Amino acid sequence: MNHDDLPVSERLAHAVHEGQRTIPEDRPPLVCKPTKVESWRIFKIMSEFIEGFDIIRRYGLAASFFGSARTSPESPYYHAATELAHRLAEKGFAVITGGSAGIMQAANKGAFEAGGASVGLNINLPNAQKYNQYLTDKFVFDHFFVRKVMLTFASEVYVYFPGGFGTLDEFFEIITLVQTKKIRQVPIVLFGKSYWEPLRDFIEKVLFETYGNIDKEDVGLYTIVDSVDEAYEYILAHVTC
Repeated sequence: MNHDDLPVSERLAHAVHEGQRTIPEDRPPLVCKPTKVESWRIFKIMSEFIEGFDIIRRYGLAASFFGSARTSPESPYYHAATELAHRLAEKGFAVITGGSAGIMQAANKGAFEAGGASVGLNINLPNAQKYNQYLTDKFVFDHFFVRKVMLTFASEVYVYFPGGFGTLDEFFEIITLVQTKKIRQVPIVLFGKSYWEPLRDFIEKVLFETYGNIDKEDVGLYTIVDSVDEAYEYILAHVTC
């Protein structure tokens, strides 16, 4: 029987077995549509899902922090992320970040210094992102989409500090999943009014009022705060788990 005529389950099992055996030491990126199934890539993706879910299942109550890796330790946002994470860790939240520098380091630092769980889910990049030194648990992914699934299902609250494309990508990922009811509604906190209010104005005035591309209730899926006290009180009042 031709391999392509086998049932899907048998083809998948074969690909996983072959992938485990043939995974290259230097894993090339997927830059165009492949002409054949790369068994090692299927195995790597599946193993990342298994190991990622194994990590996040260890933690009950959790808060995911997002923000720029470029934020310096002198920034007010760095200090705010550290304080907020510290206070949430004292309340029993595990703090989950991308595990690198900037806001991620700040949040991990706060949780670590409070004696709480401080988790880093990092990503392999050409310009390597190093782990920060404040982690109690960590894992590095090759695939952004697998890492995003872990970050999406890891927490009971999502906190976004000012950041770049990656932060915005994560924000719109979460808000889309809540809007489409793929995940339950959870608190989504945007920290820093001067940074987030222009985006809120675009969402309200352009997406909703001008083009009608979202519903009125979608505008209320997140909240913008400007202080640690405001964020902390909102989170404790709205986390339902």
